[in-house]
Amino acid sequence: MKKKNKKTFSAIKVICVCLILILISGVGVMAVTTQIENVTIKLSNGYEMKVLTTKTKVSEILKENNIIVEENERVIPDLEEEITPTKKITITDKSKQEVEVAKISESGIEVTLDSLLKAYDTITEKIEIVEESIPYETVTKDVSSGASSTKNKVVQQGEDGIKQVTYKIKYQNEVEIEKTKISEVVTKEPVEKIVQVQSNVITSRASTTSRTEASSNSSENINNSSSTVKIYKVTAYCSCAKCCGGHSNGYTASGTRATAGRTVAAPSSFAFGTKLVINGKEYVVEDRGGAINGNRIDMYVSSHAQALAWGVKYLPVQVKK
Repeated sequence: MKKKNKKTFSAIKVICVCLILILISGVGVMAVTTQIENVTIKLSNGYEMKVLTTKTKVSEILKENNIIVEENERVIPDLEEEITPTKKITITDKSKQEVEVAKISESGIEVTLDSLLKAYDTITEKIEIVEESIPYETVTKDVSSGASSTKNKVVQQGEDGIKQVTYKIKYQNEVEIEKTKISEVVTKEPVEKIVQVQSNVITSRASTTSRTEASSNSSENINNSSSTVKIYKVTAYCSCAKCCGGHSNGYTASGTRATAGRTVAAPSSFAFGTKLVINGKEYVVEDRGGAINGNRIDMYVSSHAQALAWGVKYLPVQVKK
């Protein structure tokens, strides 16, 4: 009889140990699957407290910490909302907010309570490093004085460079509100595109032409003898805000009215009034531009659509003296 009781006690002991092990393993699984968050709660009196919780709903977190929201208080985020990534709950006094709204409204600025409350949301800052490309430049090489067999061709293909730009970005309610460049480092220099070009030099016609033609050719030869032909990067612009930055009144830097088919902007190395022959048509240097330098010439056109359609062209330009 004693032996039988001893066996029964041993069985009960084994069952209890198993139950304890199952309970411990269940608690371990719950601990692994449940994420514990560190949440900051700011009360309406300005006091802040940090709590650890597994809850995600605002009302449940407040209830868990025995915090009761009064009727004259407002909670951000709302009681029925989930906690935001900022991990902060702010309780504010409605009456104070309404006074602030009234003060701002008296100044003539339209404002709502919701827009004012956004000022209470936490602003977070992040440092982000972004990889950006550096556009390559196109350089033209005039070989008109070289061998007659030389043709226009690309000597070297261009390749964009790469730079790493560090930004400080401010977020409010997960929305970017400010972005400031801190620094940039060039990790790969751009490679210039080199275009070898040969301009067409105007020559006299054959001896079989008429006397009128010969006279015209003779005049052209005189002009050519006192002029220079070079390859220029020719772009186009109009008087719109996109082209002129919103400061154009229709007049050029020389004081003349900008006219399509006549006006060009050129570097300061060209005096106002200098005549240029582009694509067989004569233009006059009447304007300047901040980006117009080096081998760049900007032709004035009537509309922005025409400027876009023109694009960028590398053309021989005859400077008439």
